[in-house]
Amino acid sequence: MLLANTPGRYGALAILLHWGMAGLLLVLVALGLYMGSLPDTGFDRVKITLILVHKALGLLALWIVLLRLAWRVGNVLPRLVEGTPMWQQVAARFVHLCLYALMLALPLTGWLMSSAGGYPVSFFGWFELPDFVPRNEAMFRIWINVHHWLAYALMLLVALHMAAALQHHWVDRDDTLLRMWHG
Repeated sequence: MLLANTPGRYGALAILLHWGMAGLLLVLVALGLYMGSLPDTGFDRVKITLILVHKALGLLALWIVLLRLAWRVGNVLPRLVEGTPMWQQVAARFVHLCLYALMLALPLTGWLMSSAGGYPVSFFGWFELPDFVPRNEAMFRIWINVHHWLAYALMLLVALHMAAALQHHWVDRDDTLLRMWHG
């Protein structure tokens, strides 16, 4: 399998980055939902540990999406399957752009939230990000809500993306899914 994309297929690196990000997003969403269900009992070690892991993984997601964007800009974007209706082509491109926007916005709003709350963002203890904004409790609460709603939007778009891929595979019986599965 080629490392780079071709006009008809995704290359090995694009496939690796796609499925790596998919797995990471699954972990981040599950972790975020679980953390949100835990009570705020002051200094609960489990919740604090999960928040720290969530932040570090969110930072990893930011780096991966930046790498994906760089790879996408520097590589040919494989054409959609022959015969795909124009409305599906437009919808596919729109959903992909929205997914990229959300994959960028979520870690950035997490960083904004942490900064406004006065909580550091560390990458597994290797380094710490500088504060994005000054401490501000009101803004902290706003960024929490923005981060949560963006996460719900991401979940919705990922579900739509998955449904479309499965529809192409099982109903249309084209190779849309296979091109991202094994190139």
